[in-house]
Amino acid sequence: MSAGLSPIEFPAYETLRPVTSLAGVILCDNPSEMTFEGTNTVVLRAPGSTTCVVVDPGPDDRAHAERIAAIVGEIELILVTHRHGDHTDGIDLLREFTPAPVRAVEERFCRDAEPLVDDDEVHAAGLDIIVLATPGHTADSVSLEVRSAGTGFTAPADCVVLGDTILGRDSTVLDSTDGDLGDYLDSMDRLAARADGVIGIPGHGPDVENTGRAAQVLGQHRRDRLDQIIAARAELGRDADAEAITQHIYRDVSPFLLKVAEQSTKVALRYLDRRDP
Repeated sequence: MSAGLSPIEFPAYETLRPVTSLAGVILCDNPSEMTFEGTNTVVLRAPGSTTCVVVDPGPDDRAHAERIAAIVGEIELILVTHRHGDHTDGIDLLREFTPAPVRAVEERFCRDAEPLVDDDEVHAAGLDIIVLATPGHTADSVSLEVRSAGTGFTAPADCVVLGDTILGRDSTVLDSTDGDLGDYLDSMDRLAARADGVIGIPGHGPDVENTGRAAQVLGQHRRDRLDQIIAARAELGRDADAEAITQHIYRDVSPFLLKVAEQSTKVALRYLDRRDP
């Protein structure tokens, strides 16, 4: 059990927890400092639909794949929000139970289907789903606006599936390999404009009550952190590396979290060097 969660608050593993009338979550039993309680596999379907859409099959965990297959019934489509293994390593395990195609931004994760692109309109399980490119956490990160089919894409979304672009608690890490701070800030601005008042379903942690508001807060938090990095660099010298700057800014955090924060600092320094060469 994750620290700070009482037995009443702690969500049940490997059961379908309804979130909205169109969406629910199956929580994988893979808790860690990075995944919180575990990875949220999202199940989407319109009321009365005989099929569903599964988003993020989860890690390399056969028991989780078996539970998904047992719980959800016929799977029409599998979607992937981004490339990290705790969301994608279970793709082929789940495919042992279903012939459903798999779509992701990166072609290597696709099975019998084309890659996702920004503003794609996906129609499955009685739903209309719009793919929103929201890079920053990783280059391939997407969010998914979910509506009942035929309600019109100008109507408010029922929910937004967020992957790791916005987490249920704390701010996400910007991956030091292909994360990008400029992209992340643009993604926060995009979600703030599109998802005010819309519930968000993150890849980890509890539901996000207001996605648009969360995006505003997280975007400002990252801009404030950037100001701290600029100030630290001015004090320590332009040659100060990400480790030194991170240690200067982050106080009273565990060594593990310090290394995690260092990833985002590296990404911020790349952004500053590109902006102010």
